Amino acid sequence: MLKVPEGEPRPGTRDVRAALGLDETGRSAGHRLRRFVPWAVAILAIAGGAGAYLFWGGGGERVVYTTEPVHRGALTVKVSATGSVQPTNQVDVSSELSGTVRSVNVDYNSPVRAGDVLAELDTDKLAATVENNRAKLKVAEASVAEAAATVAEKQAMLARAKSLSDRQVTSRQEYESAKAAADRAEAALESARAQIDVARAELTISEANLAKAKIVSPIGGVVLTRSVDPGATVAASLQAPVLFTIAEDLKEMELQVDVDEADVGQLAVGQKATFTVDAYPERTFPADIRTIRYAPETVQGVVTYKAVLNVDNADLLLRPGMTATADIVVEEVPDALLVPNAALRYAPPQTADQGSSRTFLQRLMPMPSFRAPARPDSTTGSERTVWVLRDGAPAAVPVSVGATDGRETEITKGALEPAERVIVDSANQG
Repeated sequence: MLKVPEGEPRPGTRDVRAALGLDETGRSAGHRLRRFVPWAVAILAIAGGAGAYLFWGGGGERVVYTTEPVHRGALTVKVSATGSVQPTNQVDVSSELSGTVRSVNVDYNSPVRAGDVLAELDTDKLAATVENNRAKLKVAEASVAEAAATVAEKQAMLARAKSLSDRQVTSRQEYESAKAAADRAEAALESARAQIDVARAELTISEANLAKAKIVSPIGGVVLTRSVDPGATVAASLQAPVLFTIAEDLKEMELQVDVDEADVGQLAVGQKATFTVDAYPERTFPADIRTIRYAPETVQGVVTYKAVLNVDNADLLLRPGMTATADIVVEEVPDALLVPNAALRYAPPQTADQGSSRTFLQRLMPMPSFRAPARPDSTTGSERTVWVLRDGAPAAVPVSVGATDGRETEITKGALEPAERVIVDSANQG
């Protein structure tokens, strides 16, 4: 306990706090200092960063441009399509008759001429049918002869009956009976003659069936497929079965390709093309368009049109059914001023100088780079803008574009010269 000498006044509470270095709330000056230090450090850090930012130029980013040269050259516009190589004329050979195959005279790849016998069915039943119908014809012919004799007899009897009736030797009734008999004889003769026609028709049919037992080639060419063997049974009930496939002269073939509906408007008969097949990937084969079919083909919502191209296969390298990829030339520009298509899609980004008007705090905050929306590829006759570097900065050059092959586009009008470089891309660095 603090003792106060006698005769001295007792100190008050304020005096005691002052002697101990305490403020009115009981906190020391050291405690206030400790609270101030973190704020001082933060302020110094911000001030240092701002000074560095101002000293080193504000921390702006540098734009690096990628350019490619403008040049003159030949431009070839092509339409690509896939399809298959096929014979110009291909025939499926069937049998109209049912029966057992007696012999097969050809095999795969066999050369044949029109009329050659490819196979033959068993003819025993067919030959018997022919003989039976021949006999029926003879019977019908005999019936006609018999009916003709009967007619002659009845006509004679009618003449006698008429003579006797006229002289009233016999009654009128006897004459009429003789006349009816003669009429019946005439009708029997006509019926017999009709039976001859029936017999002849049946004989003709049976002889035709016998001839059809020999399956012959309708055209000259090469046997592509054979689907029958000796001893096999052929059933030609509702649909004639295909026994052989014959391809006419394989030295002249055709390429059938499916052209997208977006490209078919560029095609025309006579246009040149080249194509490749997997069997000879390093070789290209020439072709030209013979016809473009109007009938659409739709597969899973995709519409295509069939184009048929003439193919010379004199060396017989190409085989029916080979898959081919064709490039059809739809336009050629022998001397065009060309720019990359990427240059037509390019638009310059926003540069660092464009942010110089921002406030101090805004300049301290990072700003994401900005690029104007890309533009679509050029189309023939459209007006476009390309960008070139002039004095280190992008400069817009209005141009008119022509044909394009998907990689480069023809410039038909504009202040561009060969070897001048156009901007195709840019990136921020810094």
